[in-house]
Amino acid sequence: MQIYLPIAEVSVNAFLLLGLGGMVGILSGMFGVGGGFLMTPLLFFIGIPPAVAVATEANQIVASSFSGVLAHFRRKTVDLKMGTVLLTGGLIGAALGVVVFNYLKSLGQVDLLVTLCYVVFLGVVGSLMFIESLNALRKSKKGGAAPAKRRQRGWVHAMPFKMRFRTSGLYISVIPPIVVGLCVGVLSAIMGVGGGFIMVPAMIYLLGMPTKVVVGTSLFQIIFVTAFTTMLHATTNYTVDIVLAVLLLVGGVIGAQIGTVIGARMPAEQLRVLLAALVLVVCGKLALDLLLEPSELYSLGVEGGH
Repeated sequence: MQIYLPIAEVSVNAFLLLGLGGMVGILSGMFGVGGGFLMTPLLFFIGIPPAVAVATEANQIVASSFSGVLAHFRRKTVDLKMGTVLLTGGLIGAALGVVVFNYLKSLGQVDLLVTLCYVVFLGVVGSLMFIESLNALRKSKKGGAAPAKRRQRGWVHAMPFKMRFRTSGLYISVIPPIVVGLCVGVLSAIMGVGGGFIMVPAMIYLLGMPTKVVVGTSLFQIIFVTAFTTMLHATTNYTVDIVLAVLLLVGGVIGAQIGTVIGARMPAEQLRVLLAALVLVVCGKLALDLLLEPSELYSLGVEGGH
């Protein structure tokens, strides 16, 4: 069943979009990521213009993340205080990211920027997460080996403006969480992602948060940052396709509930290995598309159009 997307100006199979939304929703519930790191490239592959894909996917992430965070609220695995601090940096970063996005769009370099950002960030983060997760999985399989304790002292703990985060069991400076949120906000605006693939490892390895609290807290922050990003793109770029967004939303909300149930039954180490593998697969596909010669060497378009 083909459906016309008015802003993207293409016709796409509606069931394909529902399926993609459901798949990304499952990832959101399992890993605490918005799923945009996977969905946005998939939208590129089925012919959605990058500017529309980035803006609309940010909108879909809001719903799938909201659905997932409700389940984590019921399990009391959301650190609201930490999420609010991360959100402060995220909103500032999102505003800066939209400014950069608009400037590059005016130069006609948005497509290349988005793809290069995906290749670089997914490659680095995926490799680091995969190595770390394999080491953690190997240690957990050794009999009698206790999980490694989080570092109690370090440069994060030596910084000023400390705050106590009781749900996470931390007493650290608010500066690192704000910086992490700022970076994720910029990525959300430029790449159309929730930023969970950066946020989750940063919260675990940099801030030292327990894994069980990280997923829910990440989703909480993602909801507000991506909603703000969507609003900015809709009012400045007019690139949010509501028809595309609704189809992705329906699939995403259903998938997030399924993913939360699956995630609760799998060990944290296995979840991290699986997420790292997914990140590397998407990175490889994007890098390959940059290197291979396209089937159509030239394309015609209206100046200022998509």
